Amino acid sequence: MELFWFIPTHGDGRYLGTREGARAVTFHYCKQVAQAADELGFAGVLLPTGKSCEDAWIAASSLIPVTEKLKFLVAVRPGLVLPTTAARMAATFDRFSNGRLLINVVAGGDPVELEGDGLFLGHDERYELTDEFLTIWRKELEGEEVDYNGEYLQVKGGNVLYPPIQKPYPPLYFGGSSDAALEVAAGHVDVYLTWGEPPDQVERKITRMRKLAAERGRKLRFGIRMHVIVRPTEAEAWQAADELIAHLDEETIASAQKIFDRMDSVGQRRMSELHKGDRSKLVISPNLWAGIGLVRGGAGTALVGDPDQVAARIREYEALGIETFILSGYPHLEEAYRTAELLFPKLGYSRTGSSDERSFLSPFGEMIANNKIPEHRVNSASSATS
Repeated sequence: MELFWFIPTHGDGRYLGTREGARAVTFHYCKQVAQAADELGFAGVLLPTGKSCEDAWIAASSLIPVTEKLKFLVAVRPGLVLPTTAARMAATFDRFSNGRLLINVVAGGDPVELEGDGLFLGHDERYELTDEFLTIWRKELEGEEVDYNGEYLQVKGGNVLYPPIQKPYPPLYFGGSSDAALEVAAGHVDVYLTWGEPPDQVERKITRMRKLAAERGRKLRFGIRMHVIVRPTEAEAWQAADELIAHLDEETIASAQKIFDRMDSVGQRRMSELHKGDRSKLVISPNLWAGIGLVRGGAGTALVGDPDQVAARIREYEALGIETFILSGYPHLEEAYRTAELLFPKLGYSRTGSSDERSFLSPFGEMIANNKIPEHRVNSASSATS
């Protein structure tokens, strides 16, 4: 199991859909989140992509020298960058970070935004382009000189002179739920990502992807992208979920859903259909809450509960084949600590895979009376008042 965190380069705060409790996402704040994730033992971080975000490649590059082990899951955008250029960028980042680059392949899901970036292809055409892009990108990073004449891309003598550290290339991650997306994933990627849908839906998707990959003589690993709201008690967790959307009004929800409706992303449509913008339909599976998707695009669900409950839900997804959990929470700095302190021990998780290394906790906390090391036990005083 790998647990990742998230660098919120498109905004952060205590509440969704409002300026109340919002905070500026500066370089120094992103550095704090990245260093916290690194110190706590998260294996990597995802950086979002799109016009609402700071540029993922520049942001991730700026975080290389201020972190030590943290890996960076950074998007390549077929159609917005050429494959040879993207291959060189990947090779340089991988070398300069000492092998800490992971690639998130994003074909895009909002036609309006894509047209603003200069890409005017339809949904399935974008995945045909992505297939050509990855064919070229992979071959060049494997050390080949590439001549390619496709429907969308042409390359003559394309190559990468400085190879990446990771062989044959930095691992490819990919999320997409349409038939066209699944075909591309089966033929090219290393890790197939799903958003946090109920376990039965995730199981069906994994089963289909395994079959498609096997038909091509390949095997895939699987990951899931979702938020987490974990608290010492279940009641506190659900209260925190309610507080996160406390400032949302129906007008704000409706305006967000209207934007989602224009998108041609099947994954986004599946997220929206989980709740249909209805506050009364947000609990979609045990401890799985869709409130974030009322106004947030992409990953719109969160695991909500006490540490035992959230750990149990994660184990359920793990049993289906999920190995990588890309988590986040609002605000991202505080929630990185809360998630590590409450959840990691329940999962026996550490970045090295050894439960003996607890990089997410100090050895014992603060000394009692400057002289006594605290014992590891439940605080009976707080239990009696809870």
